[in-house]
Amino acid sequence: MPASVLPDVHIPAVSIYESVFGALSEEDLAAVAIIDGVTGAETSFGQLRGQIDALAGALAVRGVELGTVVGLLCPNVPAFATVFHGILRAGGTVTTINSLYTAGEIENQLRDSGATWLFTVSPFLPAAEAAAAAVGIPPERLVVLDGADGHPSLRELLGADERPPELHFDPATQIAVLPYSSGTTGHPKGVMLTHTNLVANVAQGMGAIGVERGERVLAVLPFFHIYGLTVLLNYALTLRAVLVTMPRFELPEFLRITSEHRCNWLFIAPPIAVALAKHPLVDDYDLSSVTVVFSGAAPLAGALAHAVAARLGCTVAQGYGMTEASPATHVIPNTRPDIDRSSVGLALPNTQSRVVDPETGADVDVPEAGPSLPGELWVRGPQVMAGYLGNAAATAETLDADGWLHTGDLATVDATGVYWIVDRLKELIKYKGYQVAPAVLEAVLLENPGIADAAVIGVSDEDGQEIPQAFVVLQQGASLSEGEVIAFVASRVAPHEKVRRVRFVSAIPKSSAGKILRRELREHS
Repeated sequence: MPASVLPDVHIPAVSIYESVFGALSEEDLAAVAIIDGVTGAETSFGQLRGQIDALAGALAVRGVELGTVVGLLCPNVPAFATVFHGILRAGGTVTTINSLYTAGEIENQLRDSGATWLFTVSPFLPAAEAAAAAVGIPPERLVVLDGADGHPSLRELLGADERPPELHFDPATQIAVLPYSSGTTGHPKGVMLTHTNLVANVAQGMGAIGVERGERVLAVLPFFHIYGLTVLLNYALTLRAVLVTMPRFELPEFLRITSEHRCNWLFIAPPIAVALAKHPLVDDYDLSSVTVVFSGAAPLAGALAHAVAARLGCTVAQGYGMTEASPATHVIPNTRPDIDRSSVGLALPNTQSRVVDPETGADVDVPEAGPSLPGELWVRGPQVMAGYLGNAAATAETLDADGWLHTGDLATVDATGVYWIVDRLKELIKYKGYQVAPAVLEAVLLENPGIADAAVIGVSDEDGQEIPQAFVVLQQGASLSEGEVIAFVASRVAPHEKVRRVRFVSAIPKSSAGKILRRELREHS
């Protein structure tokens, strides 16, 4: 079933700036665009566009032009929106940098992307200065948003009151963003996303996701990650929703901001869903404003989705995507309560999908009832990247000559066009010839009320055979033995899928986007 069951939408051939801010009405200009969740400070759409234009003018005067690559190392604060869109408005390309990166990792990304400017905040300045110096970015092109001696500040650049430049470029070929893949399965690569890629993905999600004008959207997922960048920053602003920013996830602050600012939409990753379903602190806050919890970045178990929905009295949905697809390719539409919550829903408009047998290369047969056998998910659409920066070999491995993006994820599909993500193709455990999906076992483990979090990897037994090993974080006050955990899983899965070993740990290592860092688990197994 290559074509989406959702009707195609119009994708305008414009820049991101024009797409988000080009049609602001008088009513829009006065409306609140962003609320600082920590301080409560509000920024209107008119103020935001004015700041973006002023920054674009200041950067253009200082030499930023079409194709200039600018690094952005910044947490989720309102100024992120000004800087990100200001760079694009000046013609630059933004490479967003993980806020948790070390100086060496920042240096690697700046060097690989060819960045000649860097924007950051004072808490990140020591690492930013070291990285900038190593790649030859001078102090006058290292902008510290909140100010630091020897560096320009955002206030200084905005105060220059320069006019934004007149630009003419093809949005289908002009690279807007260079996010880097997480590196959990290999060396990070710069993903070339054009203006059209990002504009398309917002247009594709407009009706399918369901956020409406004036609704309050909590922005806790990092803007530097493509999920936060597209689905929160660009999507919410385009729809004239209100973004409520949060610089980092801490459960008490997350709950406070959601409650005090009456957030309607919570875009999260599965680790936050675990907390919402299981943590006792949730009961101390009024979360009655929440209407939708939308999960992405990693598979969300159906039982966990239902647990969150029941506790908060809201709708829980999820979607699927990857950095290379800007990122969204599949979602459960907010208008489709009938779709299984463990699925990732339907392919977005203008998106084609295939489930391909990795052994034969043939499309997997779709039965009349129930999901198909698993295969690798391939997608094609206007949101798919232009390629990896300076890496033709990696591009060819992922993006074939016909434009199909080979996701590396195993999926199943049914006759109605609903897709389920089974696991990463490379993370499947081969137990005595049987394929065991870690995500399936993790979902089962999280059904245990005594387990707060869990991850599963393949390890070698005494005979050198691969077996599933679980890493388990217990709920506070809970007591479970290895045998009890093994028995719990065994009662719910096929014999070959049973967990064979259990290690109790204090935390599961995860990326800032919520993906389990299995490589770190393997290093300590």
